[in-house]
Parts: sequence; structure tokens; C-alpha cells
Amino acid sequence: MSNNTKSDALNYHSEGRPGKIQVVPTKPHSTQRDLSLAYSPGVAEPCLEIEKDAQKAYDYTAKSNLVAVISNGTAVLGLGDIGALAGKPVMEGKGLLFKIFADIDVFDIEVNEKDPEKFIQVVKAISPTFGGINLEDIKAPECFGIEERLKEELDIPIMHDDQHGTAIISGAALINALELVGKKIEDIKIVVNGAGAAASSCTTLYMRLGAKLENIVMVDSRGVISTRRTDLNERKLPFATSRPINTLAEAVEGCDVFLGLSVAGVLTTEMVKSMAKDPIVFALANPVPEIGYDEAMATRKDIIFATGRSDHPNQVNNVLGFPYIFRGALDVRATSINEEMKVAATLAIAKLAKEPVPEVVTAAYNATHIGFGREYIIPKPLDPRLLVTVAPAVAKAAIESGVARKNIGNWDDYAEELRQRMGLDNKLIRGLTEKAIENPKRVVFAEANHVNMLKAAQVARTEGICIPILLGNEERIAKLLAENNIDLEGVEIVNMRHDREDAQRQKYARMLAKKRQREGMSYDEAYEKMFDRNYFGMAMVEAGDADACITGVYTKFADTIKPAIDIVGIREGLNHIAGLNIVNNKLGTFFFADTLVNNHPGTETLIDIALLTNESLKLFNIKPVMAMLSYSNFGERNTGSPAMVHDAVDFIHKNHPDILIDGEMQVNFALDKKLRHDKFPFSKIDNMDVNTLIFPNLTSANISYKMMLEIGMSETIGPIQMGLNKPIHILNIESSVRDILNMVTIAVIDAQFEEQKRKIKQA
Repeated sequence: MSNNTKSDALNYHSEGRPGKIQVVPTKPHSTQRDLSLAYSPGVAEPCLEIEKDAQKAYDYTAKSNLVAVISNGTAVLGLGDIGALAGKPVMEGKGLLFKIFADIDVFDIEVNEKDPEKFIQVVKAISPTFGGINLEDIKAPECFGIEERLKEELDIPIMHDDQHGTAIISGAALINALELVGKKIEDIKIVVNGAGAAASSCTTLYMRLGAKLENIVMVDSRGVISTRRTDLNERKLPFATSRPINTLAEAVEGCDVFLGLSVAGVLTTEMVKSMAKDPIVFALANPVPEIGYDEAMATRKDIIFATGRSDHPNQVNNVLGFPYIFRGALDVRATSINEEMKVAATLAIAKLAKEPVPEVVTAAYNATHIGFGREYIIPKPLDPRLLVTVAPAVAKAAIESGVARKNIGNWDDYAEELRQRMGLDNKLIRGLTEKAIENPKRVVFAEANHVNMLKAAQVARTEGICIPILLGNEERIAKLLAENNIDLEGVEIVNMRHDREDAQRQKYARMLAKKRQREGMSYDEAYEKMFDRNYFGMAMVEAGDADACITGVYTKFADTIKPAIDIVGIREGLNHIAGLNIVNNKLGTFFFADTLVNNHPGTETLIDIALLTNESLKLFNIKPVMAMLSYSNFGERNTGSPAMVHDAVDFIHKNHPDILIDGEMQVNFALDKKLRHDKFPFSKIDNMDVNTLIFPNLTSANISYKMMLEIGMSETIGPIQMGLNKPIHILNIESSVRDILNMVTIAVIDAQFEEQKRKIKQA
């Protein structure tokens, strides 16, 4: 490790609050009553309930979501026996991973005891605290006996991750690698270099997946584990081979799979060359593998190669497994983590690697494309789908194998619960997606020469959200599709500058000139504007040749909003348009307005923004409860911005009494209904949860939602255009594929809503 990296690591662990994890209260604790419930005398009640029924501990304490990461520091990472205390940073790190990937709370327990029997007694004595135990960094062979004893004598999930985590992840990788090379697991020859805890567990799991013992050779530091050797312990003896070979080189010759769980540099290029066709090499020694990536890839073109490193493809990383395995086990209150649950996790991880990879993953790894193949045989560690894929698979296996004490009645609800735990996805946008798919609309992608637009169009078409229409040069689009492995075959491409589109240009020019003739626009001027992609795309919507238009990924807002106003116009009865952003976080879904258009709105503009927002939330089938924000509360200031907000609310109360809105108010009163009730019980929205915030100006709105996004508190969707006559939606510059796809979904819902209004009007 370089001096700079060493310094960075030490600073990371020491700056601010030392360490990486902390305990945070989960119940109110600000009043004397809260404290009397949390401790004496109120705490006696759950104590008595648990005394009568031990299982009630899962209902009244944190046991149901608490895992112990326990180590004696005898085999810490690649550092060896450094002691319990020196291993504490690793155990804290494991706790951090449990929390960020599966929302599991952790106490790290460092036990200063090397005697296995005494260690077992310590763990047994503290086990009532926990819903599960993750044994970590305990050396072989002691780790085998420790895990077996604890599993026999305790009734909670216990797993030595160094053994089983590597087995599960490499097992998933093996399944997919064999599929790619067309080999069957029962036919392949496997060499396992290393005979420690992980090697034993990997080999056992591979056999459970179908590998034959007679086709497996295990090698330790003294050579092939053979029946001729007299130095084998009870852990190695079951894997002994009777084949007349003694060295790693002899074992590797003609084999299909090499699994390295040993030391750096033991696998040579000559050995790799001697392997069978399409060799699979998992060189998992860390931080330096048994053979380097570049060296291995240069040796054979038909190789599938994996390491434990994050800087090469196919990282076999235990974080793909343990958070989600424990999540599933805890959620059904399993009494153990059995073989059925491990196999279920293995198969779930393998299956996920063959699913289309979401843009959020490719963005995290700065990749243009990730897909199932020789360099992607297992999911990436930052794939958010792992939680909702692996945990349910493990929970189902626990229930079916009879080790679960709690059933899961509705698996869709369980998946939603998992998403909400981590703030992954959100119910609103998924509900909108389902609605869009029911009646997909024709959406113009006005800036189809941007790769993110094309990727979003591919996903939208594949999922049935919309029927894309691409505006742009055919040759340029074809090149981008090929370069980025995007499949949009058969999608309509319109080159508005091509001569064959002249009839459309003329049609749209006549339409625009007629609409704006009293504003001085001639036909010739309108015709020239139809060479602009935004004018042309929006004209398609106005003419009924498309249902919605998406633009703005590289065009300034001012250059996109003018064509929209010129062509589709502002809705009757309004003088303003506005932008709305959806902000999702663990507290729920909130709507922010105006985040796009009006710099310094006056009273009339604020009224329009509120009315537009109230109307727009009908798209989402949500009843808005709106707070008009300011830096003062209910008439404290009678000049400037607070006065304009106050007057806007007064107008809406008198003229639109059905709308739930109040203000002006500070944001803390808006979001804390108890605080608002105590101070302003007269409010029209008293005791209601506010879900919509109307900001006094564009600056405050824009800063608020972008700050929440950047500091990781929320994800946002938008801006959603409000006030135009047709579904025209303008993106933020350089929007991600996910952002564009969300807006396409909303544009389709918008178009469906407009269609319904037309039908009602015609009826």
C-alpha cells in the first residue's frame, strides 16, 4: 500500500467519530414520557412478555434485525493471526456492509480467546442478544468445529462467511461459466488449490451442485491431497484422490476448472496452457491472485477468468451473498442457515447475472454496457437487485426446508418491504410504469443522437412503456446503436432535415404559422423552424402524429420551452407554466414546485403554480396536501415574499376551498405536523401529513431538491412540465438513462390523461 493510500485509510477510520458504525435510537426519546416507556417503568412490560414466551423477543426488541459479527482475530484478511483487537476495524467494516446492503444492524464482537471450547462458550453465552451470528476471520481447522458446535447448540442462523460466502459466490460464477462454454458440471474436472475453510466449503457446495468427487483434486502446500499421504487430518481426508499424481502441475493438466484459494503466483502460464478447452480459472487469492489477470488473459483467448479483485471483471466478492442470506434468514426467523438456503442463494445470484443490467449499475462502474458473457458471469456488488433477488430465495428455502419459524404470506409485499428498507426503487414510479404498459403511447425522442436517449428508448420499448420515435440522422443513430450495443431495430427514425420529410415540414409549418400569425410569424419563418428538432418533434405531438415529446438532454431550457409555448401553448385559464420534481426518500414521496421555470414569482404566479401542482398530482392518483413555504409563519412578515405567499394562499382558500393548502410557513412546520398543530392548530391542514411543497421562488426550490439529491438523502424524478396543452417534457441537461426513462413513463401517463380528457369532452 502506498504512503498516500495508507494515510487515506487511517484518516478515513479516525476522522470525526472514530470507527465506522454507531448505535442510533429507533424510538422517540425527547420527552419524559418517552423515557419512561423506553426504560423504567414501561420497559418491564415487554420483559414480562418475553419471560412468558421467548419468541416475543423478536417482537419487542431489536433481536429480529441484529447480527453479531464475531471473531478471535486468528485469520484476519491476508494479515493472519493479528489478534482480536487488531481485527476490530475489519469486523466494523463487515457491520457497515450488512447495514448499507441489507439494512441489518450489527454489533461487532472481538473475543480474545483462541481456545475453541472457551470461544464456543463465550458465543453461546451472548447469543440471546442476536437474531443471527456471522463468524469471521477464525483460522482453520478450528473454524470448522466452532461453526458445527454452535449450529448444533443454538437455534439462530450461524454462518462462517469465510467458508460459505466464497462457496456460494464462486458456485454461482461456476454455474454461469459452464453454461457459456457448454459443459456439464457432472462431467468437468476440477482442481482446488488450497485446503482451508473456504476450499472445503467450495468443494462441498460444488458437489451439491452436481460435481463428482472422483473428478476433483485438492492441493495443499505439500502437494496433491492423495490417499497415499499419511499426514491428512479429518478435514482433508474426504477429498483425497487415488490418482497417481503429486504436484499442482500434474493435477491441472487437462482439467476444466481451477479454483485458487491459496497464495499468489502458484499458477503458471504453462499450467494454464495445459488445461482443457475453454478453461475456467478462479484465482481468488487476495490481494494478489494465483496468476495475474493480464498474464492469464494473454495466455489463452478461450479462458474465463475471475479473481477477488474489484479492478478486474468477474469479482468473486462475498458481499454478493452474506447481507442478503442473513436478511432472508432473519425475516423468517430461521433456526439455521442450512444447505438448501445456501444452494438457493447460489442459484439466485447465478440467475440474476443473466438478467438485463440496469443503468444504475453501468453508471456505478463507469461502463457503457454490461451483459452476460465471459467478462460478466456474476452480478456486480453494487447491483441493487441483489436484495430483492437473493433474500426472498433464501427465505423461501428456509420455509420449504422446515427451519423457518415465521411464514411470508405475500411475496410481492415482501419484495416491496425490502425495497423500502433500502430506499431502492419506489412504489410510485413502479405503479406508473405498470399503468404506462397498459396503454403505451408514441413518444418522440427529440434528441436521438444522444446515447442516453437511445438507451432509454431501448428499455422503454423492451418493457412496453412506449412506442419510441427517434428524431435524428439515420447514419449517426445507427453508428451510436452499434457502438453501444443498443437494439432498436424496427423503431421509426425521422430525419426532419431530409427531403422526404418535406411534406411533414410544410404541414407543420402551416399549422404553426396559423397559430402565431397574429404574433407576426410568417409561413416561411415557420417552415425554417421545422428544421429544428424541438419544433419538429413538438409539432408531431400537436398534429396528432405522436402523443408526447421528450427533449432537453443537451439543449438549454430556454431553447426548448419557447418552441413548446409557440406550438402547443399554455393551458386555457393560465398565464404561467411550472416544473414539478418528485423527491423520494425514506420518509416518503414529496412533490416540489416550482423547480424549473419562474425565477421570482409574484402572487398571481404562485397561485398558478399551486393550481397546476394540485391538478398534476391527479396523474399519480395522489391527494395533495400542500404547504406554501417561506421564511416566516402565517403573517409574521407583511411585506416582500412572505406577503405574496400569504396573499396567494388567501386567494386559493376563497376561490378553491376544496384544495388542501396553507401557509405561509417555514419548512419545519410544514413537515412536522405535531409541531404545526401545537403552534398553529387553526391551519387548514392541521394534523395532516404534507406531501407537496410550494416554494417562494425558483432558487429555493432548485437548491432544496438538488441538495437532497447530492448529499444522498433522496432520489428525484423530474422536472415534470406543468401547464402546457400537450405532453411535452423537458429534461435536465445530461440526464441519466434512468432519469429519462422515468420521464418517458410520466409522459405516457400524461398522454393517457389527455386522451381521457378528450374522450370526456367529446362525450
